[in-house]
Amino acid sequence: MNDGPGVIPLTSALYDSEGMRALDAAGMALPEIAPGELMERAGAALLAAVRAHWPDVRRLGILCGPGNNGGDGYVLARLAAQTGLDVRLHGGPSRARPESDGRQAHRRWIEHGGAVAPLEGFDPADADLWVDCLFGIGLERPLHDAYGEVVERLNASGRPVLAADIPSGVNADTGAVPGPAVRARHTVTMIADKLGLHTGAGVDCAGTVEVARLDLPEQIAREVMPRARHLGPEDWRDRLPARRPGAHKGDAGHVLVVGGAPGFSGAARLTALAALRAGAGRVTLATHEDHAAWANADRPEIMVRAVREPADLLHLARQVDVIAAGPGLGTEEWGRRLWHAVADAGVPLVVDADALNLLAATPRQTDSWVLTPHPGEAGRLLNRPAAEVEANRPGAVLELAQRFGGVCLLKGAGTLVADAGGAPLTCVTGGHAGMAVPGSGDVLTGVIVALRAQGLEARAAAEIGAAWHCAAGQALRARLGSWRGLLAGELADALPAAAGEEGA
Repeated sequence: MNDGPGVIPLTSALYDSEGMRALDAAGMALPEIAPGELMERAGAALLAAVRAHWPDVRRLGILCGPGNNGGDGYVLARLAAQTGLDVRLHGGPSRARPESDGRQAHRRWIEHGGAVAPLEGFDPADADLWVDCLFGIGLERPLHDAYGEVVERLNASGRPVLAADIPSGVNADTGAVPGPAVRARHTVTMIADKLGLHTGAGVDCAGTVEVARLDLPEQIAREVMPRARHLGPEDWRDRLPARRPGAHKGDAGHVLVVGGAPGFSGAARLTALAALRAGAGRVTLATHEDHAAWANADRPEIMVRAVREPADLLHLARQVDVIAAGPGLGTEEWGRRLWHAVADAGVPLVVDADALNLLAATPRQTDSWVLTPHPGEAGRLLNRPAAEVEANRPGAVLELAQRFGGVCLLKGAGTLVADAGGAPLTCVTGGHAGMAVPGSGDVLTGVIVALRAQGLEARAAAEIGAAWHCAAGQALRARLGSWRGLLAGELADALPAAAGEEGA
């Protein structure tokens, strides 16, 4: 997949269930792959993960479902027993065809002296480690039957769990968890990575994710379009805007931050600070006159202008390269008037917070902005509950981009970036729970607007900004020794170190 422009390498690709079925078929069609060979390799990959992550395990429990995911478990059971592990296997009735790989794996387990205990007798205390081989990517319903009871019992036990391919109960396409779902410490996902492991509630269930390629060649993915591209820490630093040795501040762009209604000055100030930390040449904060006099008291690098009327704001807008609108803006008359002024100013925008709520009230479309909603704001833009957005984050971010134009970044676990052009989504990972603090989104807006000011296109600025934001969170956690108690201002200050050393 590396031999064409815009082609996503298999190592960065995230697939949905439809794409994975195509990859599975392509792999099984290879002349060197005998019937059942991929299942044998999957079982071996699971055993390797057991040995690598739980080397002291002696009693191995396996939960097998009715399909090919269960077949992986039967192969694992046979291979593990051959190495001397005490294997306890529970399974339900198979619905697979007699000639299927899963049924054949079940038969070989029995032929090697294995037994299948009923699910009703499952006791988590019977094993040191449990392997979830109940359901894979094909599950499209909540687990409310006997399987759901087993999953809830397993989760309540606190026993460590290794998930095969995807934790049972997690939607591989969306990351949604509509019912009980296995909470794994580690997931070994087969052939290629799945989007549902990296966004939404799926990240709470997957633990650490390892991709087992099963020794298949990358060419099987040549004709299969992934649902998304994964953007991790190693994929963005070399895309940061370069700065020549003789550069001056005017070369790095001028940012205007519009926000800070009375009582809400902090959000806009955090955005301005982050824009400076992310390399913007100049940053002007246009804010309410009630606090303009002291808004930069401890950050004199921020230029502050009191704005009372839209005319004042339009005068400033003509002097800048890009505008961040919304942090602390409010939705009262002052905020509404300023929002309509910047929306009509003809300057590229990064739209956040209250500006998104104002956009929801008076929808418009343009190709030059970046929208940065969290699920609640996305729900207001789409006129649906936030829970429905979270239930299908990939669908929601794409619908937002199509409805409002430009680029949309949907915040949350596994941040998603989309435009309306049909390209795969981008899924940005690497953040942590400690970043869920007031002002964190305002810092992200500052990073994105700074990258836009330095010449990056809208989508690149959103993708790289989100990845940089995550890296700053990781750097700050390492410095503090904990994810607890992070402050958004500290997150902004961590941006330069997170970018790494660069030559000038």
